[in-house]
Amino acid sequence: MKKYFLHNGTESSGPFDLIELKAQKITKKTPVWFEGMQHWKNAEEIPELNSIFEVMPPPFEPVAKPKAVKKTKKVQILGLSKNTFFVVFGLLALAVGSIVFNTLQDERSRELELKNHKTEVANYQYELQQKEIEEQKLIVAEQEKKEAERLLKEQKQTISKRLLEISDLLAVAQENLEATEHKINDTRSSKSLRNTNERNEQIGLLQNEINGYKTEIDQLQMELAELKLESEKIK
Repeated sequence: MKKYFLHNGTESSGPFDLIELKAQKITKKTPVWFEGMQHWKNAEEIPELNSIFEVMPPPFEPVAKPKAVKKTKKVQILGLSKNTFFVVFGLLALAVGSIVFNTLQDERSRELELKNHKTEVANYQYELQQKEIEEQKLIVAEQEKKEAERLLKEQKQTISKRLLEISDLLAVAQENLEATEHKINDTRSSKSLRNTNERNEQIGLLQNEINGYKTEIDQLQMELAELKLESEKIK
């Protein structure tokens, strides 16, 4: 049994057999297609479909009765005809609305300008503050640099002064050590002492002095080496 497809100009529907096709209430100009056809055809071009066309009567148009012409009295508002009044009223409303709209736009423009001005002032003040902060940082950095240079200079001076003092102390300690060593040698060879115990006692005292000078010299030399090392680091 053939199956038919219909097309309404935008989309197709189906398949339908003859009984179902009759229920679709197709017309002679309805596009139809079935398997074996190359192209769509109007329903009137397919012989087996002639029996299902519906005869559509023309639309009924009742005979219109002539209307009686009524005389109407023209309505006036404020001395103007109704149509003229509404036209004038519309123009006035449009003018008032335009004035109100322009006023609101001007007010918004002024508010926006004021807001922009406040923003510019705030930005300018912020830039000034940042510039002042940067200047303060530079001043502080310069002061810190000068202070560091001053402390470094004082440290160098202190080290130099102490180095001179150590040199003098070493010279004195060396002289005292040599003098004491001469004394101990003289004491050992001296015959003016009354007995050996007295000589040994005096030699012991002189030896203690020699040990003290040697200890002092060692400490001064150690301090001298440390100061020289420190001095080289801060150059």
